[in-house]
Amino acid sequence: MDYRLAIDGAPETIPGGTAVLLLHPSTGETDRTDTNFLKTDTDSFLVISTRTTAREVMQKLDHYDVDETRAQILDTLSVDRGYSRRSAEHIRYVSSPDDVDGIITVTEEFLADTEGKRRVSFDSITELAYYADDERAIDALERLTRLLEAYDAVGLFHVSTEVHDVETIERFRDLCDGVLDLHEGGSLDAEF
Repeated sequence: MDYRLAIDGAPETIPGGTAVLLLHPSTGETDRTDTNFLKTDTDSFLVISTRTTAREVMQKLDHYDVDETRAQILDTLSVDRGYSRRSAEHIRYVSSPDDVDGIITVTEEFLADTEGKRRVSFDSITELAYYADDERAIDALERLTRLLEAYDAVGLFHVSTEVHDVETIERFRDLCDGVLDLHEGGSLDAEF
Protein backbone atom coordinates (compact mmCIF):
# COMPACT_ATOMS: atom_id res chain seq x y z
CA MET A 1 0.00 0.00 0.00
CA ASP A 2 1.33 3.44 -0.90
CA TYR A 3 0.84 6.60 1.16
CA ARG A 4 0.71 10.08 -0.32
CA LEU A 5 2.96 12.73 1.21
CA ALA A 6 2.12 16.42 1.24
CA ILE A 7 5.64 17.58 1.98
CA ASP A 8 7.49 19.83 -0.47
CA GLY A 9 10.59 18.20 -1.90
CA ALA A 10 9.63 14.70 -0.73
CA PRO A 11 8.43 11.90 -2.99
CA GLU A 12 4.76 12.05 -3.92
CA THR A 13 4.19 8.65 -2.29
CA ILE A 14 6.01 6.26 0.02
CA PRO A 15 5.28 2.56 0.52
CA GLY A 16 3.81 1.09 3.69
CA GLY A 17 6.51 0.16 6.16
CA THR A 18 8.44 3.40 5.54
CA ALA A 19 10.07 5.20 8.47
CA VAL A 20 10.89 8.86 7.88
CA LEU A 21 13.36 10.75 10.06
CA LEU A 22 12.57 14.44 10.56
CA LEU A 23 15.84 16.18 11.42
CA HIS A 24 15.42 19.71 12.70
CA PRO A 25 17.14 22.42 14.73
CA SER A 26 16.04 22.65 18.36
CA THR A 27 14.07 25.78 17.60
CA GLY A 28 12.77 24.46 14.27
CA GLU A 29 9.07 24.75 13.48
CA THR A 30 8.12 21.10 12.97
CA ASP A 31 4.36 21.40 13.51
CA ARG A 32 3.44 22.13 9.89
CA THR A 33 5.51 19.23 8.53
CA ASP A 34 4.16 16.91 11.20
CA THR A 35 0.51 17.83 10.69
CA ASN A 36 0.80 17.68 6.88
CA PHE A 37 2.18 14.17 7.32
CA LEU A 38 -0.72 13.18 9.59
CA LYS A 39 -3.65 14.59 7.66
CA THR A 40 -2.81 13.39 4.16
CA ASP A 41 -4.15 10.05 2.89
CA THR A 42 -4.76 8.69 6.40
CA ASP A 43 -7.48 6.56 7.96
CA SER A 44 -6.10 6.79 11.50
CA PHE A 45 -2.96 8.00 13.20
CA LEU A 46 -1.12 7.80 16.50
CA VAL A 47 0.84 10.71 17.94
CA ILE A 48 3.42 9.60 20.49
CA SER A 49 4.46 12.63 22.49
CA THR A 50 7.44 12.73 24.80
CA ARG A 51 7.61 16.51 24.42
CA THR A 52 4.08 17.77 25.08
CA THR A 53 0.89 16.63 26.83
CA ALA A 54 -2.20 15.24 25.12
CA ARG A 55 -3.94 18.57 25.60
CA GLU A 56 -1.16 20.37 23.72
CA VAL A 57 -1.22 17.76 20.94
CA MET A 58 -4.99 18.27 20.55
CA GLN A 59 -4.47 22.04 20.35
CA LYS A 60 -1.87 21.55 17.60
CA LEU A 61 -4.16 19.26 15.61
CA ASP A 62 -7.00 21.75 15.92
CA HIS A 63 -4.80 24.70 14.92
CA TYR A 64 -3.60 22.94 11.77
CA ASP A 65 -7.06 21.63 10.89
CA VAL A 66 -6.25 17.93 11.28
CA ASP A 67 -9.25 15.59 11.61
CA GLU A 68 -9.10 14.75 15.32
CA THR A 69 -11.60 11.89 14.93
CA ARG A 70 -8.80 9.89 13.28
CA ALA A 71 -6.35 10.61 16.10
CA GLN A 72 -5.08 8.55 18.95
CA ILE A 73 -2.58 10.14 21.29
CA LEU A 74 -0.02 8.58 23.58
CA ASP A 75 0.85 11.06 26.32
CA THR A 76 4.07 10.02 28.07
CA LEU A 77 4.41 13.10 30.29
CA SER A 78 1.23 13.66 32.29
CA VAL A 79 1.41 10.67 34.65
CA ASP A 80 5.09 11.22 35.47
CA ARG A 81 4.60 14.93 36.13
CA GLY A 82 1.38 14.53 38.09
CA TYR A 83 -0.71 16.53 35.61
CA SER A 84 -4.43 15.94 35.37
CA ARG A 85 -5.26 13.41 32.69
CA ARG A 86 -8.05 13.86 30.20
CA SER A 87 -10.39 10.95 30.27
CA ALA A 88 -10.97 10.14 26.62
CA GLU A 89 -11.16 6.99 24.55
CA HIS A 90 -8.56 8.24 22.06
CA ILE A 91 -5.91 9.23 24.63
CA ARG A 92 -3.56 6.71 26.24
CA TYR A 93 -0.93 7.22 28.92
CA VAL A 94 2.25 5.49 30.01
CA SER A 95 3.89 5.95 33.38
CA SER A 96 6.85 8.04 32.20
CA PRO A 97 8.54 9.39 29.06
CA ASP A 98 11.26 6.71 29.33
CA ASP A 99 8.79 3.80 29.38
CA VAL A 100 10.02 2.31 26.10
CA ASP A 101 8.17 -0.99 26.55
CA GLY A 102 4.92 0.86 27.28
CA ILE A 103 5.37 3.04 24.18
CA ILE A 104 5.99 -0.03 22.01
CA THR A 105 2.98 -1.85 23.50
CA VAL A 106 0.58 1.05 22.88
CA THR A 107 1.91 1.48 19.33
CA GLU A 108 1.44 -2.20 18.53
CA GLU A 109 -2.09 -2.14 20.01
CA PHE A 110 -2.94 0.88 17.86
CA LEU A 111 -1.65 -0.82 14.72
CA ALA A 112 -3.38 -4.12 15.52
CA ASP A 113 -6.72 -2.48 16.38
CA THR A 114 -6.98 -0.15 13.36
CA GLU A 115 -7.29 -0.78 9.64
CA GLY A 116 -6.46 1.02 6.44
CA LYS A 117 -3.77 3.63 6.11
CA ARG A 118 -2.14 4.24 9.48
CA ARG A 119 0.49 6.76 10.41
CA VAL A 120 2.59 7.18 13.53
CA SER A 121 4.28 10.43 14.53
CA PHE A 122 6.86 10.30 17.34
CA ASP A 123 7.58 13.76 18.74
CA SER A 124 10.30 13.34 19.76
CA ILE A 125 12.99 10.68 19.72
CA THR A 126 15.35 13.35 21.08
CA GLU A 127 13.16 13.80 24.15
CA LEU A 128 13.01 10.03 24.60
CA ALA A 129 16.83 9.97 24.55
CA TYR A 130 16.88 12.76 27.14
CA TYR A 131 14.75 10.71 29.53
CA ALA A 132 15.94 7.19 28.66
CA ASP A 133 19.40 7.63 26.97
CA ASP A 134 20.58 7.35 23.38
CA GLU A 135 20.85 3.55 23.33
CA ARG A 136 17.29 3.03 24.53
CA ALA A 137 16.04 5.64 22.04
CA ILE A 138 17.83 3.85 19.21
CA ASP A 139 16.37 0.53 20.41
CA ALA A 140 12.87 2.07 20.51
CA LEU A 141 13.24 3.46 16.99
CA GLU A 142 14.41 0.08 15.71
CA ARG A 143 11.47 -1.71 17.34
CA LEU A 144 9.01 0.87 16.00
CA THR A 145 10.34 0.58 12.44
CA ARG A 146 9.80 -3.19 12.60
CA LEU A 147 6.19 -2.59 13.69
CA LEU A 148 5.64 -0.22 10.75
CA GLU A 149 6.88 -2.91 8.39
CA ALA A 150 4.76 -5.62 9.99
CA TYR A 151 1.57 -3.55 9.81
CA ASP A 152 2.20 -1.74 6.49
CA ALA A 153 2.04 1.64 8.25
CA VAL A 154 4.31 4.70 7.96
CA GLY A 155 6.02 6.79 10.61
CA LEU A 156 7.64 10.18 11.16
CA PHE A 157 10.29 10.43 13.87
CA HIS A 158 11.48 13.83 15.16
CA VAL A 159 15.17 14.26 16.02
CA SER A 160 16.94 17.51 16.92
CA THR A 161 20.28 17.86 15.14
CA GLU A 162 21.71 20.14 17.83
CA VAL A 163 21.37 17.68 20.69
CA HIS A 164 22.93 14.46 19.38
CA ASP A 165 26.46 13.79 18.19
CA VAL A 166 27.05 12.93 14.53
CA GLU A 167 27.42 9.20 15.24
CA THR A 168 24.07 9.01 17.03
CA ILE A 169 22.30 10.91 14.26
CA GLU A 170 23.81 8.51 11.71
CA ARG A 171 22.48 5.57 13.72
CA PHE A 172 19.00 7.14 13.64
CA ARG A 173 19.36 7.75 9.89
CA ASP A 174 20.39 4.14 9.28
CA LEU A 175 17.15 2.89 10.84
CA CYS A 176 14.95 5.05 8.61
CA ASP A 177 14.08 4.81 4.92
CA GLY A 178 13.98 8.53 4.27
CA VAL A 179 15.14 11.76 5.85
CA LEU A 180 13.50 15.17 5.90
CA ASP A 181 16.04 17.81 6.93
CA LEU A 182 14.27 20.94 8.17
CA HIS A 183 16.53 24.00 8.27
CA GLU A 184 16.39 27.03 10.56
CA GLY A 185 14.73 29.24 7.95
CA GLY A 186 12.01 26.66 7.25
CA SER A 187 13.41 25.16 4.05
CA LEU A 188 13.34 21.40 3.78
CA ASP A 189 15.59 18.88 2.04
CA ALA A 190 14.36 15.33 1.41
CA GLU A 191 16.49 12.23 0.91
CA PHE A 192 14.78 8.92 0.10
